[in-house]
Amino acid sequence: MKRFIRIVVAGVTALSVSISASAKAFTGVTDVKLHGYVGQRIDQCIEQRVMGQNADELIVPFRTQQETQGRWASEFWGKWVQGAMSAYRYNHNPDLFAKIQDAQEKLRACQLENGFIGDYTPETETTGWDIWGRKYTLLGLVKWYRLTGDKAALNAACRLLDYTLTQVGPGKKPIYECGYYKGMPPMSILEPVMFMYGETKDVRYLDFAKYIAEASESPAGPQLIKKADVPVAFRFPLQPGDSWWSIKNGQKGYEMMSCYVGLLELCKVTGEKAYLEAAEKTWQHIVDEEVNVTGGSCSQECWYEGRKRQTHPSLHTMETCVTFTWMQFCERLLEMTEDPKYIDQIELTMYNALMAAMKWDGSQIVKYVPLEGFRREGEHQCDVRINCCNANGPRAFAMIPRVAYRTPSDMRIDVNLYIPSEATIQLGRRSIGLKQETSYPEEGIVTISVTPDKPVHADIALRIPAWSRQTEVTVNGETIAARSGTYCVISREWKAGDKICLTLDMTARIITQDQQAAIVRGPVVLARDTRFQDGFVDECMVIPNKDGIVELTRVQSPEKIWIAFTMPVVHGYYNDQTQDRTVIHLCDFASAGNTWDESVRYRTWIPLLYIPQ
Repeated sequence: MKRFIRIVVAGVTALSVSISASAKAFTGVTDVKLHGYVGQRIDQCIEQRVMGQNADELIVPFRTQQETQGRWASEFWGKWVQGAMSAYRYNHNPDLFAKIQDAQEKLRACQLENGFIGDYTPETETTGWDIWGRKYTLLGLVKWYRLTGDKAALNAACRLLDYTLTQVGPGKKPIYECGYYKGMPPMSILEPVMFMYGETKDVRYLDFAKYIAEASESPAGPQLIKKADVPVAFRFPLQPGDSWWSIKNGQKGYEMMSCYVGLLELCKVTGEKAYLEAAEKTWQHIVDEEVNVTGGSCSQECWYEGRKRQTHPSLHTMETCVTFTWMQFCERLLEMTEDPKYIDQIELTMYNALMAAMKWDGSQIVKYVPLEGFRREGEHQCDVRINCCNANGPRAFAMIPRVAYRTPSDMRIDVNLYIPSEATIQLGRRSIGLKQETSYPEEGIVTISVTPDKPVHADIALRIPAWSRQTEVTVNGETIAARSGTYCVISREWKAGDKICLTLDMTARIITQDQQAAIVRGPVVLARDTRFQDGFVDECMVIPNKDGIVELTRVQSPEKIWIAFTMPVVHGYYNDQTQDRTVIHLCDFASAGNTWDESVRYRTWIPLLYIPQ
């Protein structure tokens, strides 16, 4: 049985939302607020990039419908509006709600009588990025329906998808011929198709989703299941003369992961294990062969064995769209498996590749994030004053509160990210408040206060990062066993005033590759920056360490830099152990080069002096 309520936000009446009539049936995080560095960055992104975006400009292409050159302007609205809705779920800002509602209504006004919403001309529909753009439009509409119960949004989405079914599928145009890169961009429509099936139970949508999964395995498709055992950079290697834009290019990282996200949604309904297994195998290949020290990946937006090449500068490294989709892929696999290794990867990417992508003041999100050099604003695309990453990046920032706390089962709370915060979690009829007090990852101590409305027996599971060599967990002073790379599950009756204390090992580690070194402390990668004026950032040196542990000293951070350290080194090509000892400064990778001033250079991989034995 369901009932309907009205959401009233500061005088703005939203549309009906369907909820369970039984409070006992509801389990989930009802409210969360993050503070500290991460909370500030999220707030900056929402205020500057989400609220600051002129949404009307994103709708213009849908009004004119003049695209004939195979461009992707039809993705911008759907990307931005998804980030905006996730942001609203987090901060409940009535002005943001009104902005989204206005954008939804103006977008739906562009729908043609036949159901089409897009920017392509009738003659060029289903080519280029048309189906890809429809994917983002469908996601924007169906998620608005989920948020508000606005049936006009669901109706518009159904009409758009129904129109698509008249053009693509069995007996019509094969979906892998509807775009570039082995058909992966159009095939990624699988995700919203499954969301639409979930909301309507229209079997035609499920049948279309199954068709997409089957079509992906054709010789002309990306073979997402057949090639799951093949490293992602070697599934469809380009031959001399093949265009990067070609349908033959099967290495496009963002689009490939988007397809696996869709397969995982199909797996949730059908239970087909092959989809999950293929996604897990592909994820492991990406970790083993592509993800670099900062949690980013891809050059020219494609897989390229990036892990082994990360010490060498590469063209167009770490596109922010790839960064978000990697985090999204990890989140969906976490939902399916509850394995904390996926949160380990999200945290690594969040603190480094993602935070580095946004300018220090939150005004812009960079398109590419090199591991050395400088950062700068990306270009405007498709005659719109935005680019794909400025549109997509806020979705990654808005994901952070969603994954920080989760309820994987009726009486369990997972604490995944350690950020100063407050959260309210509903476990059936019981409500539990959690408050984290910490300066993590500046320091390694986390205190969590537990405040249930009444005493309740439940599991609170703490993610113990795989990198923490020595971890201590206590509850009210009593030691609890904890092991790296797992959840420490604490099962007990919780009462108001209970406290959990977590102490993580924050010793700094040296990682070496190709006669170069990167320094990592907790989940944070460190880098040199010319603003410290402490020598030539490309200088080679010797970094003293013991069993891979290096000595760092915390120092006051200059303006626009989050955390800074000094590290003792022996520098210079003469390497006089008595005369050439000095210290260099390191800051968090996200702060390095964050002014976007080309005169400010930074470097992640430090050249090591070669000493013949």
